[in-house]
Amino acid sequence: MATKRAKMKVSPRGAVTRSAGAPYDRFLKIALKLPGTEESVSYGTPSVKVKGKILSRLRTEAEGALALVCDFVDREMLLQADPNAFFLTDHYRNYPMILIRLDKIRADALPDLVERAWRMRAPAKLIKEFDAHRSKASD
Repeated sequence: MATKRAKMKVSPRGAVTRSAGAPYDRFLKIALKLPGTEESVSYGTPSVKVKGKILSRLRTEAEGALALVCDFVDREMLLQADPNAFFLTDHYRNYPMILIRLDKIRADALPDLVERAWRMRAPAKLIKEFDAHRSKASD
C-alpha cells in the first residue's frame, strides 16, 4: 500500500502550499506554536526555523521524511525504540538530526520531540521567557 503524501509547491519567494490534513501539517501546528518559529524553505523544501536557525526540513527527495534537530543520545534511543518511525541516512550520521516518518510516529510523541528540538535552537532568552510563561500559566 502506497503512502499518501501531501502535494506541495514552493514558490520562488518561499511560500509553501500543502494539501490539508497532511502529516506535515500536524507537525507544523505543533512547531509554529513555539516562540520564534517560522515557516521557511531550506534546500528548496519546506522547513521550520527558530530565529533563523534550522529546526526541521521536510525531505521530499528520496524518503519523504522530516529531518528534525535531535541530540545524539536521544537519537540513539529513538532509533532503537521505534525503527519504523525513526531512521538515518549517511548524510545525517554526523549531524544532530533524526529522520522521522511522520505517518508512522505516535501522535503523542511528536510534541515532546519538537519542543526538545526547539530548545536546542532557540536563544536562551526565548527559552527563559517560554518557561516563565508556561510556569505562570500552570499556577
